[in-house]
Amino acid sequence: MLAASIVASLVLWLSFAGSASAHEEYVVDQEQDVTVTEFLGDALSDPFVVGPLVAGAIGVLAVIVAYLYVQPLQQDIGAFRAAMVEYTEYVPWLLRISFGIPLIGAGFSGYFITPALEIELRILQVALGFLLLFGFATRIVALIGLVIYVGAAAVYPILLLQLEMVGGLATLALVGSGKPSADHVFQRLAGTPGTVYGRLDVVHDLAQRGQEWIRPYERFFPTVARVGLGVTFIYLGVSQKILRPGIGLEVVDHYDLTGVIPVAPELWVLGAGLTETALGIALILGLFTRAGAATAITMFALTLFALPDDPVLAHVALFGMASVLLIGGSGPLALDNRVETLASAIGGGRENAPDIAT
Repeated sequence: MLAASIVASLVLWLSFAGSASAHEEYVVDQEQDVTVTEFLGDALSDPFVVGPLVAGAIGVLAVIVAYLYVQPLQQDIGAFRAAMVEYTEYVPWLLRISFGIPLIGAGFSGYFITPALEIELRILQVALGFLLLFGFATRIVALIGLVIYVGAAAVYPILLLQLEMVGGLATLALVGSGKPSADHVFQRLAGTPGTVYGRLDVVHDLAQRGQEWIRPYERFFPTVARVGLGVTFIYLGVSQKILRPGIGLEVVDHYDLTGVIPVAPELWVLGAGLTETALGIALILGLFTRAGAATAITMFALTLFALPDDPVLAHVALFGMASVLLIGGSGPLALDNRVETLASAIGGGRENAPDIAT
C-alpha cells in the first residue's frame, strides 16, 4: 500500500511537473529524416555494409569455436574466476554505489533518472540515493525505487533509456545491503544482548525472518542481473538504433565518426544496434557471461572517451551491473553450464580443462 501510494503521488506530480525532451545518447537534439524501411533498404543493399557485418559475425563464431577447441589461458581463467569469487561479498556494496550515486546526481542536476527527462525531483532522488549509499533499509528502498521507476515509465516512456534500473534495483532487493552498511551495524546492535538499541528496535526480528526467507534465492542474483542488463541492451540496440536510425545517423554525423573509421554511416548505426542486440541475447541466455560483461564495460568506456559531452552519471549503473556479472558470472539457469560440458568434449577430456562459464 505504501509503495502504491508513493507511485500514485509521483505520477500525479510528474503529470504537472514539466515536459520531457528526448535526446538519444543525450547529445543530439534532432534526427535525420529517414524511415526504417529506407535505412534498412540502403544498408542491406550496400556490400560495404553487409560485408563487414557478415565478416564480423563469422569472425566471432570462429573465435568461439577456436576457443572451445584450443582452450587457451586455462590457468589465467581459473585464477581470474577464483579472484572474482573473493569479491562476491562486495556485490551489494557495488550495486548500492552504482545506483545511489546516479540518483543523487540526477536529483542535483535537475533531471529525473535519465538526462533526457528534465524534471526536477531533487528531494525524492537524493533521499533514495543516500539511503542506498548508506545501506539503510536497502531492500525496501530498492523495491520502492523499482516501483517508482515502473510507474513513472508508464507516464514517460523516455525513462526506458535507463531500463537497467529494473534489473539493478531488483538485484539489489535480492542481495540486500551487505557490508559495510547501516543495516549491518543496526542489526548487530539489535542482536547483541543488553544493548539499549536492542530493546528499542521493533523491526529486528521481522527483518531476520525476512532475511531467512530470501537467503535461498540470493544465489540467483547473477541471473537477475544478466537478464536485466541483457534486456536493456536489446532495447537500446533495437529501439534506439535499428528502429530509429535517423537519430543514430545524427550522432555519427555530430561526432564525425566516419572520419575516425572511414565506413558508411549505416554501418556505424546498424553495426552498433546489432552488436548491442546480440550481446543482450547472449547475456539473457547466460552464454559466455563474463566475456560479455567485459565487452560491455569496454563499450561503455569507449563511449565515454569517444563522446566527450556524454553525461558520465547516465552510465554508472550500467558499469555497476556489468561489474557484478564479472564477479558473479552467469549464475543458475545459464547456457554457460552446458558450454563447459561441450568444451570438455571438444578438448578430449584433457586435464585442467578450464571452467569457462564466462
